[in-house]
Amino acid sequence: MKWLMVLLICGIGNSLWAQTPKQDPPYKKNPVLPELEIMQPDNSLLTRNQLKKQATLIMYFSPDCDHCIQQMDEMSKRMNDLKKLQVVMVTYQPMEQLVDFVKKYKLADHSNFKTGRDIKFQLPGFYQIKSLPYFALYDKDFKLITTFESNTKVDKILKAFRK
Repeated sequence: MKWLMVLLICGIGNSLWAQTPKQDPPYKKNPVLPELEIMQPDNSLLTRNQLKKQATLIMYFSPDCDHCIQQMDEMSKRMNDLKKLQVVMVTYQPMEQLVDFVKKYKLADHSNFKTGRDIKFQLPGFYQIKSLPYFALYDKDFKLITTFESNTKVDKILKAFRK
């Protein structure tokens, strides 16, 4: 009887500590640019259907994140190299912070840059974002090329688009 009790306790304990298999995040299950609802600084809504059919860089960031600021400092020096890309910069922070960020980096002067707030907070769950900035690279058909988490050299981003 004691052995039966020991086996029962071990079996229950083992099942409590067993981990469920790790599931792929949604962007890996469906490697296509998700539907977007991005509120732009002019209060217009940007959706996936409004994007041009061209290579697209989604950058999830925070205007007050030091790593994001460093990333944008590097990217702002390479705007000519980024001209062929459609860059969609998305944040969860208040619109006032985004507007200040857009002004600081003169992003409105670059027609290939779109900025806005993720009003449904959908992208962090879709990509399972753990650190910022986060990049998702898509081809002209909005099929996923790759993703990068944290600061990434512009040359590495451009190289990924060329493959």
